[in-house]
Amino acid sequence: MPQPDHISALPTPDPETLDEDLAALFAVCTEKLGIVPNVLRTYSLRPQKLRNFVAMYNELMLAPSGLSKLEREMVAVVVSSANRCYYCLVAHGQAVRRLSGDAELGEMLVMNYRIARLDPRRRAMLDFAWKLTTEPAAIAEEDRTELRRAGLADEDILTSPIPWAFSTCRTGWPAVWI
Repeated sequence: MPQPDHISALPTPDPETLDEDLAALFAVCTEKLGIVPNVLRTYSLRPQKLRNFVAMYNELMLAPSGLSKLEREMVAVVVSSANRCYYCLVAHGQAVRRLSGDAELGEMLVMNYRIARLDPRRRAMLDFAWKLTTEPAAIAEEDRTELRRAGLADEDILTSPIPWAFSTCRTGWPAVWI
């Protein structure tokens, strides 16, 4: 499907004008994904914010954790679904489909994670992420206890995207603006 030529009301910098480290990041994206995600292109308007965003993403999604890369992407999909962020649903939904090898799982998580056949650990993880995103003030020790009962350790919870899930993707911007 043809995509618009623009991603923002603001002009994004030409990749050749970026600092060396950011140009290298864009080259890696192009090599691995075939594109530079619009969120990175837009953040390139403020190079230090782009660096900060990439550092946070790498810490959440790539740093050592008790959650696998697939589980982290599953959390991202559920959070994106709760926040109704089309851009993130597309990106993280595709990651779940690719990492799991299960196209239906990706779609179920995008639409309603509760219909997916999940083991108790992943069900508890996604229930917690949903609640933390939609009702953060309602999180109580019982919620953390449920995670532990499902086999997630405190360090799994603390070193994963789950604690930060409720604060992500709350821009309300249409995908073209991200």
